Amino acid sequence: MSLRILRPGLLTTVQDLGRFGYQQDGIIVSGAMDAQALRVANLLVGNPETAAGLEITLLGPRIRFEADHFMALTGAHLSPTLNGQPVADNRAVWVAAGTELAFGPAVAGCRSYLAVAGGVAVPLVLGSRSTYLRASFGGHEGRALRAGDVLPVGKPSTIGSGLMQLLEQPKAAWTAASFTPGPALCPRPPYRPVLRAVRGPEYGQFSAESQQAFWQEPFTITPAADRMGYRLSGPPLMRHEEAELLSSAVTFGTVQVPAGGQPIVLGADHQTTGGYPRLALVISVDWPALAQAAPGQQLRFREVSVREAQALVAAREQAVAGLRRGMETVFGR
Repeated sequence: MSLRILRPGLLTTVQDLGRFGYQQDGIIVSGAMDAQALRVANLLVGNPETAAGLEITLLGPRIRFEADHFMALTGAHLSPTLNGQPVADNRAVWVAAGTELAFGPAVAGCRSYLAVAGGVAVPLVLGSRSTYLRASFGGHEGRALRAGDVLPVGKPSTIGSGLMQLLEQPKAAWTAASFTPGPALCPRPPYRPVLRAVRGPEYGQFSAESQQAFWQEPFTITPAADRMGYRLSGPPLMRHEEAELLSSAVTFGTVQVPAGGQPIVLGADHQTTGGYPRLALVISVDWPALAQAAPGQQLRFREVSVREAQALVAAREQAVAGLRRGMETVFGR
């Protein structure tokens, strides 16, 4: 079973949930920008949440299914079609061999995720199939997909096989399941996201005016935005302490502020350490909203406590566990 890339789109890469355990060696985690969307897509087709899929950015690819497949699309709504007919996001879809998936305008969000039953079976590199573009390893030949690429697909699980048999229609090109997860797991990407954050280690080094501006004023995502991070434009955020800092650990969602005062929010391909002061940390529940924001959009920040952030993570994981249990109960392990 395989997928043939007929047109690559703007930026389409193989991603899973990341490459852990090597940051001490300077190797980044990488992985899906919107990990929740990929996890849900995988569960909908009976995959482990860690299976590799495709991350599709803004302008989607054209893909031909070389055999009967079982797929799901989550994350951004990029006007997907199968053989020219609109297909719904956030649900499992059986597709017949020869069917072509394509995309149109980006309606909401900027990153869509395609999961196929069995997962995209490119080789593991340091325990992950994620593509790290800057270092040219992982994924498919360490790069973004190109026209003519053929991606292998693994064997579907018992759940995936059962769903394929349930939805298969011999005379149809594709059939979509009627069930879909609730809005808690598949939220519509907001156009002006409000990102909840906690104070960073160097928060106290910033002036009271800068602290207030960070929580109250809007910031615009500049064109200098990619998987490594988003440079923002807004009121300058200045420190009252100008002492040099030692490089310290950073993570997805870290808000760093260089000397010019314009913040940078780090993404999935962030460096392992950084020397800029860390004003705040976007909580992990809101990383998907950050991942779905595009250059030109405005965003705001809202302060929450660590306890609130932990409660939100627990609620999200409970919702994911509910979807997992439901799939296992109905369709078997």
